[in-house]
Amino acid sequence: MSNVVVLSGAGVSAESGLATFRDSGGLWEGYDVQEVASIRGWNLNKEKVLDFYNMRRKQAAGVRPNKAHKAIAELESKFDVTVVTQNVDDLHEKAGSSSVVHLHGMLKQARSEKDESIIVDIGSNPINPGDKAPDGSQLRPNVVWFGEPVPMMETAAKIVGKADIFIVIGTSLSVYPAASLVSYTRKGIPKFIVDPSTPELYSFDGWTHIRKKGEEGMSELKKQLMNQ
Repeated sequence: MSNVVVLSGAGVSAESGLATFRDSGGLWEGYDVQEVASIRGWNLNKEKVLDFYNMRRKQAAGVRPNKAHKAIAELESKFDVTVVTQNVDDLHEKAGSSSVVHLHGMLKQARSEKDESIIVDIGSNPINPGDKAPDGSQLRPNVVWFGEPVPMMETAAKIVGKADIFIVIGTSLSVYPAASLVSYTRKGIPKFIVDPSTPELYSFDGWTHIRKKGEEGMSELKKQLMNQ
């Protein structure tokens, strides 16, 4: 069974109704991303950061997977599919994808502010000031903030390196280090990018660019792959 690896970004979730900060001038619901998505912002105002992620967690719990998520999950009937996602929601899992690697963490998890290995499942519940991790430190969102290392990058690079078919969807490939994953693909494999605009690829040699939004483009690509 061929290995299909999908690298997904915020554009996939946007079609389910989740806003992306890159579409709104660096703002999420009026918040400056550096104030709510950096360790400096956390140290300056923990309550503000917690409120922001509590809001995002509540929003994510209220949306459903769209046709793009479902098309990716349906590829599992023919392929061994792994999704490597930059998204912190669980819409891929809700759509039925059984193997999902979250590069930037998950909204439904909290972690110790001192030890990133101490992770607590919280579902859609809020994190409040004073909520403690098992080590006694304040719980914070289990989300990788700007300037922080991406713990799953090495794992993701190995997965991409074993792909027989590689699909990029919903990402402009401008956020690093995640965007560097495209360079780990083996030479000569089929590579597809689903995006109505032009992503920031160094070269489009060897790529098939489907210039459509995620739902339409991924549905089209699924039919193509299932019929080959």
